[in-house]
Amino acid sequence: MTYPEPPLREPDLPRTAKVRPTALRTGWTTGACATAAAKAAVTALVTGEIQPDVEIGLPAGRRVRFPVERCEVTGDPPVRAEAVVVKDAGDDPDVTHGAELTASVGWTDVPGLRLAGGDGVGTVTKPGLGLAVGGPAINDTPRRMIGEAVAEVVDLTEVGVRVVISVPRGEIMARKTTNRRLGILGGISILGTTGIVRPFSTASWRASVVQAVHVMAAQGERTVVLCTGGRTERAARALLPDLPEVCFVEVGDFTGAAVTAAVDDGMTGVVFVGMAGKLAKLAAGILMTHYTRSRVDLSLLGAVTAEAGGDAALVAAVTEANTGRHAYELWEGAGLLGPAGDVLCRRVRQVLRRFAGPTVTVDVAMVDFAGAHVVASSGRWPR
Repeated sequence: MTYPEPPLREPDLPRTAKVRPTALRTGWTTGACATAAAKAAVTALVTGEIQPDVEIGLPAGRRVRFPVERCEVTGDPPVRAEAVVVKDAGDDPDVTHGAELTASVGWTDVPGLRLAGGDGVGTVTKPGLGLAVGGPAINDTPRRMIGEAVAEVVDLTEVGVRVVISVPRGEIMARKTTNRRLGILGGISILGTTGIVRPFSTASWRASVVQAVHVMAAQGERTVVLCTGGRTERAARALLPDLPEVCFVEVGDFTGAAVTAAVDDGMTGVVFVGMAGKLAKLAAGILMTHYTRSRVDLSLLGAVTAEAGGDAALVAAVTEANTGRHAYELWEGAGLLGPAGDVLCRRVRQVLRRFAGPTVTVDVAMVDFAGAHVVASSGRWPR
């Protein structure tokens, strides 16, 4: 069945994910902290002196001074030095807040900088990240920052320096990230494009979603499964057990960004698995569903109820519901959850097909709020 076509909308990102009465404190990326540790260690190697703090340049030109948590020099004259800078993520809920970015440095016989990853820094095992497979997960901007910072201390055309970046407990921290799915094993990534962490940055989540799609494409996969969170992903994996883990992407609010990336990467199939609230927003044509930028259209859910065979009283109740979840519960109580859910999923499929274009097949499934069961779909999985 074809439904009235809502306008497709992908609202701008909110400046922050939460509105607060006071300004949120910015922090420093792992890349900035690794750069500071590297410069402090190389300075100690050259001078033989313990460094209490260190100044580095950020990509935009700003100069920032970091305290050095620990600095050690070995040998006389020095042959090795090590420095530690503790990451301060500001008010961002970052799993690497408090991480000890550690740089161990020594001389080499060949001029130039040799950069390596030590314990707690992940190793790249899959293509698609813009980094060499088998190398450390240190992104381009931090690599450049470290090179520039070291060059402020020594002339790399004349001397050689080896810098090893490590992060104690980095492998444990990485368990709370998507690194393993992206093929980054054994630790965290050294990241950052500006050196600064913006608190509660929804932009960073959007970027990670797009990156996950690119990594999947680089593995040669052609079907991406978009899930709104951990519970929906568990349901999706049970629904599609033959697909590799890399195909499942937690999109949060960024369905539009994920679909755009999938189309750009030549994907031929998109599966969306979500709960009632996100599905209701997508059915209304809203492709970025952050709560500050969109609301559930309860009149749409009322129309879904009527199409699924609900009586006038149920249609009125759903139209006056408090939330998408409340509508779900009303359908469930009336024995109409499956039929109404199927209609909703078909509407979402129509929106995503319009957004993705004719070269991509789309399937949609709705799961319960525990993520335990698929309760409706656009047709691929009959109830």
